[in-house]
Amino acid sequence: MDVLEGVRISWRNVREHKLRSTLTTLGVIIGVAAVITFVTLGASLQQDIISTVAGGNAATMYVTAQSPGDSQLPSLGGGGGPVVFTQHDVDQIRELRGVEVAAPESGIAASSASFNNSSVGRQWITVSSPGYFRVRNLDFAEGRPYRTGEREVVINRPATGMFADNLSVGETVSFTRAANDEVLNATVVGVVETQDDGSVLGIQGDGEQPQIYAPTDPYYERTVLSPNLRTRQLVYGRVLVTATSTGQVDAVQGRVFSYLGERSDARQLKSNNYQFEVTTQDQIVSQIEQLTGTFTAYISGIAVISLVVGAIGIANIMLVSVAERTREIGIMKAVGAQNRDVLQLFLVEAVVLGVLGSALGALVGLGAAFLGARAIGLPLAFRPVWFGAAVVVGVAVGVLAGLYPAWDAAHTDPIDALRHE
Repeated sequence: MDVLEGVRISWRNVREHKLRSTLTTLGVIIGVAAVITFVTLGASLQQDIISTVAGGNAATMYVTAQSPGDSQLPSLGGGGGPVVFTQHDVDQIRELRGVEVAAPESGIAASSASFNNSSVGRQWITVSSPGYFRVRNLDFAEGRPYRTGEREVVINRPATGMFADNLSVGETVSFTRAANDEVLNATVVGVVETQDDGSVLGIQGDGEQPQIYAPTDPYYERTVLSPNLRTRQLVYGRVLVTATSTGQVDAVQGRVFSYLGERSDARQLKSNNYQFEVTTQDQIVSQIEQLTGTFTAYISGIAVISLVVGAIGIANIMLVSVAERTREIGIMKAVGAQNRDVLQLFLVEAVVLGVLGSALGALVGLGAAFLGARAIGLPLAFRPVWFGAAVVVGVAVGVLAGLYPAWDAAHTDPIDALRHE
């Protein structure tokens, strides 16, 4: 039998049983749609995070102390891990060859913040040096960075609307330190653009949340006795380091590691079960790809269960079709049809159902992914090759599901088939 003739006959049978064919392909549609939806959303999430991270300063490194059980993805906003890096450590790292900027980072917990008789509760104020904005690649929309020793702060755009009246450059804002209820006053000297570093998969950033940045002097008070200098030193949870060029990143990373492990205050201040991490942008991107890839594969694996159900549905309906057409099979064999002709006929019908289900499922999946990405604010990352993969899956499902029913039909005894009622 000609292949095209087999396709024509199979398609005619599919059309004659529209409801049955629709219900049969529904399992494949749902399965393929679920897989494409989750894979697309996973790729969109990965692209969004990576573009944000890679869009920063590629020469930046994040120096932290972490326990073996901690996520290896550094927080992109906040104070980092254990507070063990002294001002002496920051100064020494800044002097290492190839280092352009070394900015400490920690924070102050404020029980409330006030402006023009309007208050908001529970604010985290990030403290660092003026070079922090250059390391974090934060652009100023208005004003300038704060100056060390001055009662000044910088805010991000969302923070301008955190009170009843808009907060702007030149205004004075007050904070109540949570530790001792001390009231701190500061003048807003700059507004930085919002930087969405993401808030998923252990990465925490500015996002759309109000952020307030202040100089360590005069606001930050946490100190510790320096093992090297034997004097009280300010102590931080993290140090952000920028190399003079991207080509110097690996060398600077090695020098920072050597200093921390051999001469630093942090080496003696950290717990024995903690280890130093100097994480580069490339490492962060690689870890994000691995993490999101694993997450997407897990979710997609669950969705594949729907494909298995769809394959079972096709196999079931093909067995029913063989039973219904037993007499037709007998007539075909009586007029000279070979086993391979009958096998081809039913196998093609199963493949047609599989391909239809996959094609429709791909369209439904793309639509669902578009709506999902739009709902959660992700850029849609879809690869056309997934449409081709969906068709291949449809063919595979059709072949696997229709193989036994087609083989059963091909080996039907023509005499018994003609006697079948």
